[in-house]
Amino acid sequence: MKFSKRKYVLPCFLALGFSLSIEAKGSEDWPEFRGENRDGKWSAEGIRSSFEGLSDPLPRVWSTPVGAGYSGPTVAGNAVYLMDRGVSGSTDEIERVVCVDRATGEPKWVHTYPAVYSDVGYAYGPRSSVTVRDGKAYSLGMMGHLHCLDAETGQVVWQRSLTEGYRVDMPIWGLTCSPLVENGSVIVQVSAPADEATIAAFNVETGEEIWRLFDDKGSYVSPVLIEQAGERVVVVWTGRRIAGVDAATGVVHWEVPTEPNKMPINVPGPAFNEDNTLMFLSVFYDGSRLIQLDQSSLGAQQWWHRQGINERNTDALHCMISPPIFQDGMIYGIDSYGQMRCLDPETGDRVWENLEAVPQGRWGTGFMTQHGETTWMLTERGELVIAELSSEGYEEIDRASLITPTTPLKQRQEGTVLWSQPAFAGTQIFARNDKELICVELAE
Repeated sequence: MKFSKRKYVLPCFLALGFSLSIEAKGSEDWPEFRGENRDGKWSAEGIRSSFEGLSDPLPRVWSTPVGAGYSGPTVAGNAVYLMDRGVSGSTDEIERVVCVDRATGEPKWVHTYPAVYSDVGYAYGPRSSVTVRDGKAYSLGMMGHLHCLDAETGQVVWQRSLTEGYRVDMPIWGLTCSPLVENGSVIVQVSAPADEATIAAFNVETGEEIWRLFDDKGSYVSPVLIEQAGERVVVVWTGRRIAGVDAATGVVHWEVPTEPNKMPINVPGPAFNEDNTLMFLSVFYDGSRLIQLDQSSLGAQQWWHRQGINERNTDALHCMISPPIFQDGMIYGIDSYGQMRCLDPETGDRVWENLEAVPQGRWGTGFMTQHGETTWMLTERGELVIAELSSEGYEEIDRASLITPTTPLKQRQEGTVLWSQPAFAGTQIFARNDKELICVELAE
């Protein structure tokens, strides 16, 4: 077992507070992308402080076979949900929504449908996570297959193909949005600018369209729900703007332009500070923006925009896959080539940089989850890391192998990566590669 204590220090003089979710809920479930409030927070008690005494790789509670895909698992009740490209070795052009027993990993049900991938890159499988809400499981496939399934049985409640109902301008990496369910609406990015339907909402019971918005090319960002000025506001980020909208009506409360320099390539979603007065955005080519959210009325305005000469030559933060976070009043994120960086929210200045936390390379990736004062991170090498992030630097507590990377990537010497968000539910972590879905116990 590897045990390490590494510290990298630079000064900082600003503190703005922790990031909070819009409701203080427990972490028994992880029912949607990045957890209960899509904020990457995990609040379970009794979690171990290191991996000392455990084998490396970490011992599994169970492992079950799955097909390929980037879809992160979600957990609700007694079940774990996942999307994949079909069982290993299959040549059928299908996508699946898979449900397994949370305690054993045994299959509960599988919903399979034809899905021919056309004109999309890295076509190894679906990207989005299954959203479980009020006894239903909602999924969006890479080519636009939107499903509402009974979460217990897998029976189809309703389904629709977005490419048949809309003139979808398919993003180069397909449709990746994890459906957001709020106030009777299922909200996704459709990416149909010609139909003024970049974003659309569908009735949770019938699948009928409720509203549509914007004539932008779509992005890869899933919508998120925040509380602003006493209202529940859905934040959507397209290829050209970020906006706060009403879930039931589609009324736009505010919007801020985020016109790309080259192409819409915003993948990780926004990060919010403690009281949702600050929203941080980061894009591979376009650098970073900080937006102020008014908490006395529904408004927003840009505070600063930092961008380098290009994604290599920059003192800003050009995130590609890993979502950034606010913690202890600072901004933390992983830059375009795997550099972990800390930014001062007041100015966007870099406070420190670390080159050992995450493997270095184009699109270097690590998925950060906050657990109290510690940050847990699953790297693209399949390592699970426990660390402390502060304005003084990165302090690694421990790391161990969790799961083998299997997704091909020619830009890596190893030839493979792991680019799937894990789920932290109760005292366990659920992670997948292109061959298996696993459960590992993290209790003391």
